[in-house]
Amino acid sequence: MDADLIQAAQAVAGRFPLSEPRLTAGQVGAALRTRSGQIYTGICLDLACGIGTCAEHSAIAEMLKHRETEVESIVAISDSRILPPCGRCRELLVQIDAKNKSTVVILADGKCLRLYELLPHYWIDAHRLRNFEQGA
Repeated sequence: MDADLIQAAQAVAGRFPLSEPRLTAGQVGAALRTRSGQIYTGICLDLACGIGTCAEHSAIAEMLKHRETEVESIVAISDSRILPPCGRCRELLVQIDAKNKSTVVILADGKCLRLYELLPHYWIDAHRLRNFEQGA
């Protein structure tokens, strides 16, 4: 496990209210380390109408501002509990850079998996194979 990343995610996590009590931010904090060794963090936004965003997305946006795309490892934390990335976050990582299929995802109970293990039958790979088989 990556203690620095876990600490960085814990440091930014902490729910706080926005314009009204049911609209909040910060319940989940995320941290990622890029291939260059930089650490970027982000928090979630829990908003109405589905316009919120995951903490991993915020951390990825911060990374992209610095023109980096390759994520070595990532973690998300809520109330001192490590959470796996949702499907949307997994998809974002791969679409940012295909090399991110090898990203180490820190999970609960001291476990880590590579992103490709969480996306074993990645739809873009299947689409490319189908096109290849059809001669496209």
